[in-house]
Amino acid sequence: MSIESRGSDPLLSTYSLPMTALPNRVVMAPMTRLRADLEGVPSELMATYYAQRAGAGLIVSEGIAPSVRGQQYLNEPGLFTEEQVAAWRRVTDAVHAAGGRIFAQLMHSGRNGHPLNRLDGGRPEAPSAVALTAPLHTVDSKVAPVVPLAMTRAGIRTTVAEHARAARNAVRAGFDGVEIHGANSYLVHQFLADNTNLRTDRYGGSTANRIRFAVELTEAVADAVGAGRVGLRLSPGNPENEMAEADPAPVYRRLLAALDPLGLAYLHLTDDPVYPALADLRPFWSGTLVGNTGEHEETTRDSAARLLRARRADLVSIGRPYMANPDLVERIAADAPWAPLRSSSHYDSGPAGYTDYPAHPASLPAGTPVSAAA
Repeated sequence: MSIESRGSDPLLSTYSLPMTALPNRVVMAPMTRLRADLEGVPSELMATYYAQRAGAGLIVSEGIAPSVRGQQYLNEPGLFTEEQVAAWRRVTDAVHAAGGRIFAQLMHSGRNGHPLNRLDGGRPEAPSAVALTAPLHTVDSKVAPVVPLAMTRAGIRTTVAEHARAARNAVRAGFDGVEIHGANSYLVHQFLADNTNLRTDRYGGSTANRIRFAVELTEAVADAVGAGRVGLRLSPGNPENEMAEADPAPVYRRLLAALDPLGLAYLHLTDDPVYPALADLRPFWSGTLVGNTGEHEETTRDSAARLLRARRADLVSIGRPYMANPDLVERIAADAPWAPLRSSSHYDSGPAGYTDYPAHPASLPAGTPVSAAA
């Protein structure tokens, strides 16, 4: 269905992924919120939070640790214990009951981890023994980073298997699919980048070797749950957490050429003013492209719609505005203003700044009490 066939607003047009029909083209981007308990078990509050935002065409969850070795924070949710899987089932049931669709983002921290943030107290692993320089957050304070262990070949195989297992757990937990986090300085990105991958074996050096881990991991996850249930997020050239990529184009073009034949659900691509990834990489991807520009500019209704009209993306992911606007799609449909964000409570443990953002009166069904609206 063409964008124009459902009226003047492209954001409200329907779209079909390989295994999931979407009622609109707005994707809720993954955002770290840290409301799980210290065992990585999702809270009841998380079910409320995600269900409130079920109007999105697709929700991509916050980053979820695929294993204890992949943890970045103790109160980050996981998908590696039965208790975690059962708690996520409550979240996905709540989203589905509200009419939504949700993918689980699998996020391995790599060198961004710390022993104090792991249930087993272990040292983080990464492509190479290259540490961050900036302090890291723990539950109690900021601490100096540690030098990660360079992953062995056996460690790489284990990590790939852990992602496949976590993907199967996600499906058991009721998720409609999974997104592999290959962006924003996490493990997959660390294999792709210049300064975090100093390996001289088959996982480092040449472009073909740098992309090998991303390809093997994506293939394993696709084999585990079906390619139509798997998305991949990339952020070429993103310098977050001291990442350096002098020339992203040849690396990411080759990576997409290797992955495009798999028939993944989508590619989730973050644009960058230094390297315009959406424009450069679109010709290398024949499937669904989710575009995100929120890393370098404020996302608005107009900027999101322009992305679709320009055919730079098929779907648009929106992050921070979704924190303050649980009814974002409904506001778009009602032409209602977007509420501002209260930034001080992003990572607190309670409902403040999480589930206490009200809906706009114009986006509510007739007869809804005023107390439920902004």
